[in-house]
Amino acid sequence: MIRRNGKQNRELVYGVNAVEAALETAPEKIVSAFIIKGREDDKRISRIMALMNNYGIKVQTAMRHTLDEITDNGVHQGVVIEMVATPPKNEGDLEELLDTLENPFFLVLDGVTDPRNLGAAMRSAWAAGAHGVIVPKDKSASFSPAARKAASGAADVLPLFAVTNLARTLEMLKERFVRVIGMDGEASDNIYATDLTGPLAIVMGSEESGMRRLTREKCDDITKIPMAEGVESLNVSVAAGIALFEAVRQRSVR
Repeated sequence: MIRRNGKQNRELVYGVNAVEAALETAPEKIVSAFIIKGREDDKRISRIMALMNNYGIKVQTAMRHTLDEITDNGVHQGVVIEMVATPPKNEGDLEELLDTLENPFFLVLDGVTDPRNLGAAMRSAWAAGAHGVIVPKDKSASFSPAARKAASGAADVLPLFAVTNLARTLEMLKERFVRVIGMDGEASDNIYATDLTGPLAIVMGSEESGMRRLTREKCDDITKIPMAEGVESLNVSVAAGIALFEAVRQRSVR
């Protein structure tokens, strides 16, 4: 029988893509692995088993109902691993990182409470070459298995900073000459006409209510992604990807 590990420094990861990403980015953190009984010959699962064997990770088999139970009926696709968790970093860690960067590039998520959106936004930030994602400690989705699954490999390589006071953190970034650009569908400025070069933090609010007032007040500029008439908003992780890669485009040509 598989039992949940009571230690807070462990986390479950499940699903073929999420497990493959963990094997690619942080195999040394994998503590245990379980494969659904009877699917050892499945092409993708057998590849995962071969990778685990290469890393010396012992693989055990388990019945489907057992995997369903330990993942709270998550979509595990017959493969579950337990990993040493990577806890979120804090304000002090962020300042230490800033000391090492010449051209900082961050994504800030204010009030994004859906773990899948958190994970997908992290994946976009990683792909765009951002140095980290900043979230408020008490107004954000937790980094759950669902968030990790959406984040794919970003979960183990891109720093996630959970800060106590987001407005104060944005002020600190500005004091270090990082421009803070907020995204709002009602803004008059267009992202494609907004300068996104140089030290930059792009701020996304929640889909329901956008950025909070204090967050908005700390922004140096507020801009929008132009959309067709009648379209109210984009999914926050999609909008984050568009904004991040417009910054990448501008930073690559200037």
